[in-house]
Amino acid sequence: MKAGHKFILGAGLIVASVGFLIAEGVKETGVYFLTPTELTAKTAADPTFVENVGFKVGAMVVPGSVRRDTDARRIDFQVSDGVETYPVTYHGIVPDTFTDADDIEVVVEGRLGRNGVIRATDVLAKCGSRYEAVPKA
Repeated sequence: MKAGHKFILGAGLIVASVGFLIAEGVKETGVYFLTPTELTAKTAADPTFVENVGFKVGAMVVPGSVRRDTDARRIDFQVSDGVETYPVTYHGIVPDTFTDADDIEVVVEGRLGRNGVIRATDVLAKCGSRYEAVPKA
């Protein structure tokens, strides 16, 4: 076998190996990003999606639905896209931007339980585009 053929064969093997590793890495770390309406459609189409697949949901927190248990570091709230609503439970510390305001936009990462509650492993609250000082009285 000629040296040029060996080089091409070796380069092809390396490229194929790297491609395989990239594809497997994406499969392992890839996460669905859904709205509550898309989540409802996904679970209706594929019942194994419940409890088996991790995902992220981007939605607004339903005003007045936030319930905090500071002793257990747990927070329960509901997210909605205006069509579908899902309850969420999260154990941990939420970001400082997760306030009791009426217009909190969040991204919740977790899994959907059989009871229809999203068990969040991470909660991200959208940061306001501007911070202003409180006006002096």
